[in-house]
Amino acid sequence: MGGNLKQVAREAGVSLATASRVLSGSSYPVSAELRERVVEVAARLDYVPNAQARALITGNARTVGVLVGQVGDHYFDALVDGVRRVAAEESCLVTVVSTDRDPERELASFRQLQSHGASIIIVAGSGLDDEEYRVGLAARVASFSQTGRVVLLGRHELDAGVPAVRVEADNHGAGHALGAHLRRLGHTRVGVLSGSGVVTSTVDRVRGVADGLGRAPTVVQVPQTRDGGYAGMSQLLALDADLTAVVTTADQMAIGALAYCRDHGLAVPTDMSVAGCNDIWVARDLTPSLTTVHIPLEEMGGAALRLALAEENGGLKRQFFPVQLVVRESTGPSPDA
Repeated sequence: MGGNLKQVAREAGVSLATASRVLSGSSYPVSAELRERVVEVAARLDYVPNAQARALITGNARTVGVLVGQVGDHYFDALVDGVRRVAAEESCLVTVVSTDRDPERELASFRQLQSHGASIIIVAGSGLDDEEYRVGLAARVASFSQTGRVVLLGRHELDAGVPAVRVEADNHGAGHALGAHLRRLGHTRVGVLSGSGVVTSTVDRVRGVADGLGRAPTVVQVPQTRDGGYAGMSQLLALDADLTAVVTTADQMAIGALAYCRDHGLAVPTDMSVAGCNDIWVARDLTPSLTTVHIPLEEMGGAALRLALAEENGGLKRQFFPVQLVVRESTGPSPDA
């Protein structure tokens, strides 16, 4: 069982104030001999400092709240892994809250993290094309910024004056790269399996596909899951039986599309090309391996926390990440070319 601050002070032969100054990281001058003695005794007694009490002295509790759409989603898992990696380096405590992509729950969870003393809140996931949500999020950010720092991961349509750090990827560029790739392969009848049409990153990707193709694809909105992709293939082919390629706005949907093709006798890529987006870890190990766009999700998560920690020192306010097309076996020339 760990000792308390009074025990540390008594065994080190120093005042309670001196022990507190050493172990809290205070800049108050303490001799090297006393500092070394206090640290040695604290280690021997397994003294664990109170982070909230320390924050009163240092002004930084380094407690980080991360709001994610869904725990277990590869997209959010990668972002959180990046946050956790930097948190371990910087001795931050991370709390992850899943909102199930519910705007009301996200705002309520934001408020809860604020009430529990988080010093940094990272909203991991793009914004929504919803006025009530935008107003609510702007209000929460404004309130929290009085005592902490907020990072918005993904494109949020909030006023430039909202006091938040922003980390974004080129989602339109991701869609454009996929559309242009299929166009070069001769595909003219292309379908898109899209996630929610109110999520800004999804909207950007779908528009990018159309721009890269030079024409409007057939679009079906489905849940952004493996099963959503599987069911969506049936819907797309019902709308256009002559499709030769399908783009999905997330790799897990592409996995479902590949499974549908396998179960219904469509050879990939001979009969149907399939492409995803995000480049989750399993994409390279599928059969056939999945053509996709690499979004540097872990790097974005890490950058979000680094920028938040740098804010107090006048750090950057925004970081934009490029994306990269990764061509694998699941796309090939159009059978109509």
